[in-house]
Amino acid sequence: MATGSVQVYYGAGRGKSTAALGRSILAASAGKTVFIIQFLKGKTDDGMEFLKRLEPEIKIFRFEKSEEYFNELSEEEQMEEVKNIKNGLNFAKKVLSTGECDLLILDEVLGLVDQRVIESEELKNLISVRLDDMELILTGREFCDAIHPYVDEIYHLISED
Repeated sequence: MATGSVQVYYGAGRGKSTAALGRSILAASAGKTVFIIQFLKGKTDDGMEFLKRLEPEIKIFRFEKSEEYFNELSEEEQMEEVKNIKNGLNFAKKVLSTGECDLLILDEVLGLVDQRVIESEELKNLISVRLDDMELILTGREFCDAIHPYVDEIYHLISED
């Protein structure tokens, strides 16, 4: 019997990554292995440096090299970062297909479809290689309808100003 699931946290407001992080702490405290792969956020997010203290129980990966957020980069810089992002996606695929961890969080992966870095078909293919007992969490601003059949739980986070 499959014990894993695919969850999506999405919305224009804040709290998606925080909700996913809360799930990672619960999983790690239960003795599970957790990987977080971040996309599109740049390297200036100081909160993630704090979270590095949670290693080795929660391992955080960033493949992008730029300090700035993806949408703040020039077109040329974005093209260079796409190569790094593709490396991150290949790593995610390896983790999903081998079961290297119990919980994999792909933070802002939905934004890769929004930014046209990948097509929704690529995201579907990525999700489909997940081992049945693995938990997968995807975050991003916009929900990609094409992945709906692959998702077990969808959380639309709305923040009020």
